[in-house]
Amino acid sequence: MKTGYTLTIASISGFMSFLCSYFLKMTMSNSEQYLAIVAVVLLDGFFGIIAGIKREGFQTRKALKVLKTLFVWILILTTLLSVELGFPGTSWLSETVLIPLILLQLLSAIKNASMAGFISNDTLNILLDRVDIHKGLRDKNKKK
Repeated sequence: MKTGYTLTIASISGFMSFLCSYFLKMTMSNSEQYLAIVAVVLLDGFFGIIAGIKREGFQTRKALKVLKTLFVWILILTTLLSVELGFPGTSWLSETVLIPLILLQLLSAIKNASMAGFISNDTLNILLDRVDIHKGLRDKNKKK
């Protein structure tokens, strides 16, 4: 009985050690990607919370949404990196999936910074015009 219990504990401990060392190695070898995700999501969340406080007051559920978003992005990145490690021909996967999402998150951070008062509306319009250059520039003299 004691041997079975010891074997079970040793097996679980060995498996958990394997998982932790696998994810530690993967995280440390791709720390720049994880840091970029954390920085972009927290930047957007920071400006979003400040803009929300100015508009409607602090709301805990909206502030906690930043942590939920961060957790989901880290989970997506971890899954993509695991697939890349498992299948060597898919080394392009994390960049292809995450770059458009990061750009959208950065645009959201710029919009939130503008709504919080850190960026003027004129500067925001210039930035948005440069992003959507195919649509042409806004005509300031044109009346709506």
